[in-house]
Amino acid sequence: MNRREFAMLGVGALAAAVMPVRSMAAAMAASTPAAGAGADALKYVDPALQAAARETLKFAPITSIDAKVLKEMRGMSEKFAGARLPDVPVQEQQVPVGSGAPDVTVYVINARAGDRRPGILHTHGGGYIAGSAKWEVPRLQKLAQEMDCIIVSVDYRLAPETTYTGSTEDNYAGLKWMYNRAAQIGLDTTRIALMGESAGGGHAARLAITARDRREVPIALQALVYPMLDDRTASSIAVPPFIGAIGWGPEANRYGWQAFLGQQPGTATVPAAGVPARVSDLSNLPPAWIGVGSIDLFVSEDMEYARRLIDVGVPTELYVVPGAFHGFDVIGADTEPAARFTKSKLDALRRAFGK
Repeated sequence: MNRREFAMLGVGALAAAVMPVRSMAAAMAASTPAAGAGADALKYVDPALQAAARETLKFAPITSIDAKVLKEMRGMSEKFAGARLPDVPVQEQQVPVGSGAPDVTVYVINARAGDRRPGILHTHGGGYIAGSAKWEVPRLQKLAQEMDCIIVSVDYRLAPETTYTGSTEDNYAGLKWMYNRAAQIGLDTTRIALMGESAGGGHAARLAITARDRREVPIALQALVYPMLDDRTASSIAVPPFIGAIGWGPEANRYGWQAFLGQQPGTATVPAAGVPARVSDLSNLPPAWIGVGSIDLFVSEDMEYARRLIDVGVPTELYVVPGAFHGFDVIGADTEPAARFTKSKLDALRRAFGK
C-alpha cells in the first residue's frame, strides 16, 4: 500500500485501508461482508471520483477491530508520515493538562515571534481510535505556508484507553496554551480557527462548544471537514446501503463511538457532553464551515448539525459534494471535486482571518 492510499487514515477513513486484503482476510473473514455494497455504491460516485473510489475499494473495510488490529493501525502512522518541509519550522511542546492527566504533545507549525498572524488549532482524524498529530505535520506545514498562519496540532489521547473526557481536556489544554503564548508564537488571538477532519472534525466541534462554555478563548471559525458528530448514525439511526459503503462505514463507526464514549452508542444514556449532535444548545457558537460528500456516512448528521446551527443564528456554510465519499479529497486530491471542496474550505478560513 502506498502513502496516498494510507493517507486516508489521516482523515479518519480507517475502514478504507490499513493493509492489503490478503494480509487481513484470515483474521476478518468471518465478519467482512461481500464487496457488493461498495461496488453497488459506485453508481452514486461522481465520474471524476470513480478512479479514487475503485482504489479505495481494493481494500477490505474494517468490520472487526481487536487489540491486535488496532495496534497495527497505530503502528503504521510513523512509516507513512512523509517528509517535512525544511523551510516551515516545527516545534514540539509538552503542554500540562492538569487534574492528574499526563502532559499532551502539541506540534507548533510556522510560529514566528513578534508577528500577529492568524492561527488554527488542529485535531487529527482517525475514528477517535487512531491517527497522530505527528503524522499530520507535513500536510499542515503546506497549509500554514499557503495561509501564512500558525497551526497548533494536538496529539490528544486516543480511545479506548481514554474516553471523550480525556481527549476533550487535551484539546482544550492545547487551545489555552496557544492563546496564552500568543506573543511567543506570533499569534493574533482574535483570529483563531478550529479545524479537523472526520473524528478530528468531531473534536473541533466539541472544542468549539467547550470554548463557548468556558469563555476563556474567542474562536473565529470552526472548520469541520466531514465531521463525526453523532453516535446514533448507523446504530439507532439506519442509513441507506450506499451511504458509507466506500470508506468509513457503519461497523467501524459503531466501534469508534463505543470506544470513545465507553458505552454502547445510540442509546438514551449516552452523555451529551461526548457527542456534539446531542448538545441541546448550539447558540452563540463561532461561525461554521461544514463540508461533506453526499455518500459519506456522516452526510445526514452533518447537514442536520448545520441546520441546527442556522436555526439558532450561527453563521454557517454547508458544502455538500455530490457523489463524494469519506476522505475523497485526500485519495482523489487531484480531481476537480476535491479542488472545489478544498477551495471552499480555504476561502472560509481566509474570510475568518480577514484576508
